[in-house]
Amino acid sequence: MKSHFYAMLSRMKNIYRWGLMRNTRNENLSEHSLEVAVIAHALAVIKNRRLGGSVDANAIAAAALFHDTSEIITGDMPTPVKYYNADIKSAYKDIEGVAREKLISLLPEDLRDDYKKLYSPDTQSEIIIKAADKISALIKCIEETVSGNREFEEAKKSTLKAIKEMRLPEAEIFLDEFIDSFYLPIDDMKQRD
Repeated sequence: MKSHFYAMLSRMKNIYRWGLMRNTRNENLSEHSLEVAVIAHALAVIKNRRLGGSVDANAIAAAALFHDTSEIITGDMPTPVKYYNADIKSAYKDIEGVAREKLISLLPEDLRDDYKKLYSPDTQSEIIIKAADKISALIKCIEETVSGNREFEEAKKSTLKAIKEMRLPEAEIFLDEFIDSFYLPIDDMKQRD
């Protein structure tokens, strides 16, 4: 059986985020998903090494890679619209679920269960991925404001607030130890403290 699954995933590079905002640099879904996976892996490692956790960092990173693939079908729904009210939020969750099922259905049947697991992480993994997603959004806001784009100032404040409200120790550690570097030019990052 021929499958269109991976060809559909390759379309992630054609889905641009932050559609309601003026961007100094467009961000596509592929690069966002990679960044979320890298951050989710870091959060999981921090949880395990420093906070006594026992989560599977590699499984969390893999699930994070797939966390927004439904947007290949739905497009990127701007956050203010997606969370405008409970009815829209619920309807969009249903639409995302249908889109995920459509993507999974494109796989040969013997591979589907492995991918269903990626689309259905356990609650603890889902929380870590959600925090990583928010941290990725914060990084985008920082990059835009550092580039002089004031359009992202309010989004930066509200995103940071949302991360703090999660009260996730591994996210707090990440912010404390790593986020300031995103304000720096590359030459300053090459310097040792």
